[in-house]
Amino acid sequence: MADPDLKDLKRRMDGAVDVLKREFAGLRTGRASASLLEPITVEAYGSEMPINQVGNIGVPEPRLLTVQVWDKELVKKVENAIRNSDLGLNPQTDGQLVRIPIPQLDEERRGDLSKVAAKYAEQAKIAIRNVRRDGMDMLKRMEKDGEMSKDEHHLWSDEIQQLTDKEAEKVDGLLETKQAEIMQV
Repeated sequence: MADPDLKDLKRRMDGAVDVLKREFAGLRTGRASASLLEPITVEAYGSEMPINQVGNIGVPEPRLLTVQVWDKELVKKVENAIRNSDLGLNPQTDGQLVRIPIPQLDEERRGDLSKVAAKYAEQAKIAIRNVRRDGMDMLKRMEKDGEMSKDEHHLWSDEIQQLTDKEAEKVDGLLETKQAEIMQV
């Protein structure tokens, strides 16, 4: 009897948690950080590109970010991508340099950032549930093909569910920590 590849499912679920950690790193609490702009993509050359592939991101001051756009045709698109992101930033253009002042965090802004963090966490949970669904589909296929019995299917589905629950708890813990950090004055 063949066993399902739980290591692959765990690796994929851990990948969703790693993406969440990177997104949370971008949610800075009142200080400028280049990672703040990493989740932003720009419509460039017929496809969506990460902002760091169309220009250099700099942090000249603690409350200011800059993006030195390499192609002057993309400056407007970079500015719009930043403005339309959920980060609540208001970029200003100076030639090919886009300046992004980081606003002081007031209570309303902290609430907005907290909601963005919750949205990122929910996306991570959806990714984890999608991996679980793939695993369950694999089990059904293996049972149908006669590679495993109904009892084995039941045991493995319990294993996959436990793995899913553990990864979802990690996401909840990360969200709780990030929201506490954001709400801290």
